[in-house]
This record gives sequence, structure tokens and C-alpha cells, in this order.
Amino acid sequence: MASKRTEQVTVISLRELSQGAPAPQPKETKTFTVEDAVETIGFGRFHIALFLIMGSTGVVEAMEIMLIAVVSPVIRCEWQLENWQVALVTTMVFFGYMVFSILFGLLADRYGRWKILLISFLWGTYFSLLTSFSPSYIWFVFLRTMVGCGVSGHAQGLIIKTEFLPTKYRGYMLPLSQVFWLAGSLLIIGLASVVVPTIGWRWLIRIASIPGIILIMAFKFIPESARFNVSTGNTQAALATLEHIAKMNRSVMPEGKLVEPILEKRGRFADLLDAKYLRTTLQIWVIWLGISFAYYGVILASAELLERDLVCGSRSESEVVVPEGVSEESQSPCHCHMFAPSDYQTIIISTVGEIALNPLNILGINFLGRRLSLSITMGCTALFFLLLNICTSSAGLIGFLFMLRALVAANFNTVYIYTAEVYPTTMRALGMGTSGSLCRIGAMVAPFISQVLMSASFLGALCLFSSVCVVCAISAFTLPIETKGRALQQIK
Repeated sequence: MASKRTEQVTVISLRELSQGAPAPQPKETKTFTVEDAVETIGFGRFHIALFLIMGSTGVVEAMEIMLIAVVSPVIRCEWQLENWQVALVTTMVFFGYMVFSILFGLLADRYGRWKILLISFLWGTYFSLLTSFSPSYIWFVFLRTMVGCGVSGHAQGLIIKTEFLPTKYRGYMLPLSQVFWLAGSLLIIGLASVVVPTIGWRWLIRIASIPGIILIMAFKFIPESARFNVSTGNTQAALATLEHIAKMNRSVMPEGKLVEPILEKRGRFADLLDAKYLRTTLQIWVIWLGISFAYYGVILASAELLERDLVCGSRSESEVVVPEGVSEESQSPCHCHMFAPSDYQTIIISTVGEIALNPLNILGINFLGRRLSLSITMGCTALFFLLLNICTSSAGLIGFLFMLRALVAANFNTVYIYTAEVYPTTMRALGMGTSGSLCRIGAMVAPFISQVLMSASFLGALCLFSSVCVVCAISAFTLPIETKGRALQQIK
């Protein structure tokens, strides 16, 4: 009887199992996106290397841009230049930057960030070296314009950094990139104080080209953006890059298969003016133009204030009295006022100001948000421009310049981060490129205000700079999208 019962129970159990068990379903394949992978892998050794190498592009860019400010007094004397000719050098550099910013942005969205970054560095370094052999003012202007074309592609380094950084680290790591710009600015000023009085400005340009050459060789350690690769359908390359990062960070990849929509339409100018981004784009362009106008205005105005001593109502060039017994015709049209050691010290101190507000800038970006933080710093920039008109001591002037440099650097930090975050991968490089292009219009106008108008009307120039900053502050406050804590968008 016991054996029979056992058989019956077994039969019943099998019947119940066969009747109640659902039909077998095929297993769903797990998938993940580049955003998922970047967040899962987290921050590690790869990102430190990325930060150092891509951040160093700021060193090279700062040296090439600041070089004009420290060389201007020398070429003014060597080639007997007038005010507008000195201003034209800077303007043409930024004209080249403006034109090629758009071109490099279009090409980067189509052919890759890494390739364009490498081409721009090769281009910029080559023409920078050629500048040191300029036989005349015309050649100098042309070759520096070519350098400006090359430097415009350096923004791709920031885009690569942005696309590899996890969301919570972007607001901290990207503002720290200002350290590299500061290092480049201090390096070129320090070199100028030693090299220009001894072996001349031509050797200064040659020595300033060395960091760019070193960096070109370091680019091989940084891969192409994984976000760009998946947007072009090159999923295998993106996967290999992400696996390499995970291995380097001693982390793990998310489970499943990497998937992302292939985006056929990339890098189209019309997308920037699409209804979704039209207002954002227009306001960003205004802000970039104004920030650049203020930033380069401060740099060039600092040099002019020291070279010509225009503070406290000093006489402008037109009011210079010709000493008795010396004819006006014999006077050189240029001002051969070379920077003294104390002038270099003043420039260095004011330049150090670019990092002074970095901790507060980082806190503002991460807690107040990008928009409010930018509007506050722009408003303060407007105020400090007006304070420059106060008749003060040399220490007071240095203090005002220090704060102005700190504020304009904070403005640039915030707008760079916001622009890189607000646009999707399909048009991120183009968005940065067009913004950088508009930015150079401000930089092109700044020399004529700082080096020409300021000599005629000091207060008029300061009021113009201040007014532009107020407009930018309002534009920043009313931006329609806040990117704080927002994941990078792949498609619009």
C-alpha cells in the first residue's frame, strides 16, 4: 500500500506541474547605452589622464592668445605701428578663430573630435613657428591669423572631456580646467619677462611652440569619444574604448549589449535653430560674445594701462607735450614704452586672479545652477569695470584687475560647461563651434575698445564694457534650460 501511494502522489505532482507551468519564454537580452556605461564605470585613473592631457590644451591656447598682449609693445616699436595697427593684430587672430570655429565644429560632428583636435594642433604649431620668422608687419598679421585658425579647434579637447566624464563630476572637473589656462598665461608672461629683453620676441614665439609639440605626441593616449562612435554606428570601437576605460579604472562594464540609435543627420546648422533650441542658441550666442568681449578687453586693457599709464586721468596720446627744441616730425608715431619688471609682476598678479574665484565658482555651478551662477558673476563683472575709473593707488589698480580677471574667468568656466551640456551629441561640437565663433566677434572688437577708444575716452570704454556685461547677465538669468544634474543628451 505504501508503494502505491507514493506512485499516485508522484503522478499527481507531475500532472500539476505540467498543467501549471507556463510556456518557456525566450530570454530578453540586456542592453545599455554609453551614458549607462560612463556612469557605471565611474571616475578613475583614465579620467585623471584625460583631465591632464585634454586640460593641457588650455595651456597651449592661453600661451598663443596671451602672447599678443606681451609682444604688442615690442612690435609697436620695431615696426613703428599706430594704435589701430596694433589692435588689428589681435582682431585678425580672432577673425581666423571665428571662421574656423564653425568649420572645425561641423567637421568634428561628422568625422570625430580627436581627428579635428590633432589637425588643429598641427596647424597652429606650424604657423606659430613661422610667425617667428615674419619679415614685416603684414606677414606677422597673416601668420598670426593662421594661428588663430588652428587654435579654434582646441575646444574639441573640452568636448572629449565632457563626453567621458560622469554627470556628477562634470560640475567639479570642468571648472578646474581653468588651472591650465592660468598656467599657460603665467608661463608666457614669465617667459616674456626673461626672453624679450634678452634674446627678443622671435625666440619667445619659438619657445612658446614647444608645449604644443609635446602635447601632439600625448594625444595617442586619449581615444575618440565613445558617444561620437556610437552616433556614427561604430559600436565596436565605442565598446572597445569603454572596456579600456573600465580596465584602466579597475571597474566593471554594465551587463548586456551596447546599443544606441545610429544618427544619420549630424552636425547640421539648422538643428541649432530648431524650435526646441532656438531661444537657447540665440541667448548663448549673446552671452559668448559678451563674455569674450569682456575677457579680452580686461587682458588688453591691463597691458594698455601699464604701457601708457592711463589711470587717474593721465593724458592720452593726443595730449602728449613735445619737449622744447624737438620737432613733432622727429617724434616716432609709436609709443616705445616697454614693460618694466614691475609691469610684468602686475600682469602676473592680476592673471593669478583667474583662479581666485574657482572654489566659489564650483560651488555656485553645483548648488545654484549654471544659469544663476553665470548671471551673478556677469553682474559683478559689470560693477568692477566701472570701479576701474576710481582714481586709486597702484595696489588698488592691481586689486581691481585681480577681481576682474577672477570674474571674467568664472564667466568663461560656466558658459563652457553649460554649452557643452545643453546640446545633444549630434550637434554638441557644432554648438560649441558656433558659440566659439560668435565669441571671437567680441574678441575682435575688444582691441579697438581697449587699445584705441580707451586712449580717447577712458570712462566711455569702461561704460561700454559694463553695459555689455549687464546684457549678458540678464540673458544668462533667462536661459530656458538648466543643465545642473542633467544627463548628456544623445539625440535632440
